[in-house]
Amino acid sequence: MSDADVALFDSLEGQMALVTGANRGIGERIAAGLVDHGATVYAGVRDPEHFDAPAGQRAVRLDVTDAAHDRAAVERIREEAGRLDVLVNNAGVMDSRERLDEMPDETITETLDVNVRGAMLLTKYALPLLTDADPGRVVNLSSGMGQLSRMGGGSPAYRVSKVAVNGLAAYLDAEYDGLLANAVSPGWVSTDMGGPEAPRTPEEGADTPVWLARFREGPSGKLWKDREVIEW
Repeated sequence: MSDADVALFDSLEGQMALVTGANRGIGERIAAGLVDHGATVYAGVRDPEHFDAPAGQRAVRLDVTDAAHDRAAVERIREEAGRLDVLVNNAGVMDSRERLDEMPDETITETLDVNVRGAMLLTKYALPLLTDADPGRVVNLSSGMGQLSRMGGGSPAYRVSKVAVNGLAAYLDAEYDGLLANAVSPGWVSTDMGGPEAPRTPEEGADTPVWLARFREGPSGKLWKDREVIEW
């Protein structure tokens, strides 16, 4: 699918975005890409005191597993900006790759807590602002490892968490008229999580999430990779 198949905002000037995990890797590049298109980005980071926010970004303390952080971040955006046009649920962790019968309980809990519960809670608190936008957009960072059509072994907590992230996008599309919610697989990206052998750069991984965040009109409730819809 190309830009000609959807309606994109030419500029995001005056629009507000919240990107979780914005201090490194794909999240850092998504935040920078949105600023390049004119948006003001609230960069969700766990430790804003050690994050030097680039131009066009405002650091906001955000541990997505802490509902108090989620509420405070959204309330700050409401007070300062009065709007939220884009939410990018990027923050995530990778499990320790064992089979399920070998995986420590705490690994399962942490992975699902960050990747699923964190995304759901933050989205919940952001929805009143997002549903007032024209249109609000939610972009969930997923993975090919969460595709049911290509499900493999290993990393069970991570795989199941990304299936759930996909389901969250489909649910939001079904529940909230006018909200554009999508999930995206960035591919195997060379980050702290992806490792140095990964063939894609963070800039390449961020391309489709930034593109989805620019939708004025377009498909919703889908899973994407490289600007194309792929199978769940």
